[in-house]
Amino acid sequence: MGIGTRHASTGAATAALLLCFGTAGTAAAEEVPADDLVVSADETTDINDRQGWEDETDQPIDERETRRCTGPDTWYEFSSKKAYHVPSWWNGTKYKDGPGGTMSVSVTKSGTIALEISGSGEWSAGVLLAKAKTTISAKITATVAVTTGHTYTHEISRNKYGHLQYGSWGYKASWKRYKSVGNGCGAPRLIGSGTMTAPTKETGWKYWETNS
Repeated sequence: MGIGTRHASTGAATAALLLCFGTAGTAAAEEVPADDLVVSADETTDINDRQGWEDETDQPIDERETRRCTGPDTWYEFSSKKAYHVPSWWNGTKYKDGPGGTMSVSVTKSGTIALEISGSGEWSAGVLLAKAKTTISAKITATVAVTTGHTYTHEISRNKYGHLQYGSWGYKASWKRYKSVGNGCGAPRLIGSGTMTAPTKETGWKYWETNS
C-alpha cells in the first residue's frame, strides 16, 4: 500500500530558539550556552509509538517552599507540566493512510524542533530553560535536530485510518516568576507567567487512528 501524505501547516526548519511573546509582556532572552542550543541527531534517542506518553491533564508541580527573608529577590517556579509529543510540522514528517493495511514511513526532510516560550511580564528564556532542565527533565533542550531516515512500519486497524507524526517526546509546562516584597518575609509579588513547550533528546513517530 502506498503512503498518503498530508502537508503540514508550517515551513521547514524552525529557528534555533523560538520565542512567542505575549502582547502585554517583555522578555530578556539571556544567552544560552552554545552546548545547550542544539542537540545533534547522533545524540538523540529514537522511540516510536510511545503508548500512553501524553498526559490528558496538567500534572501539578509543587515547588512552594519556606523562603527566608534573605532569600533571592526574584525566582521562577513551574506550577504544572504534562508529557507532550512536540511535532515537527514540516512536509515529510507526517503521514496518513488507510483504511486498514500497513503504513511504512520515513522522514524525508530534515529540520529542527525548537523550544517555544510564551509569557507576559518580566522573564528570561535562558533561565527558564535551565530551570526546566533541573525541575522537569534533564533531557530538555533548546532545539533538537531531525535528519532524514528513521523508517517505521505500523499496522492499521480494519476500516480505520492511520496517522504517523514525527517529533520529540517532550513536555508542556506552566511557569511563574516571583519577586520578594519589602523585607522578603511576606507574600511575594507575581511579575511574570506563561507557558513552555519543550523538546527533549528523544525523538520518534507518534501513531493514532481516526474513522475517516
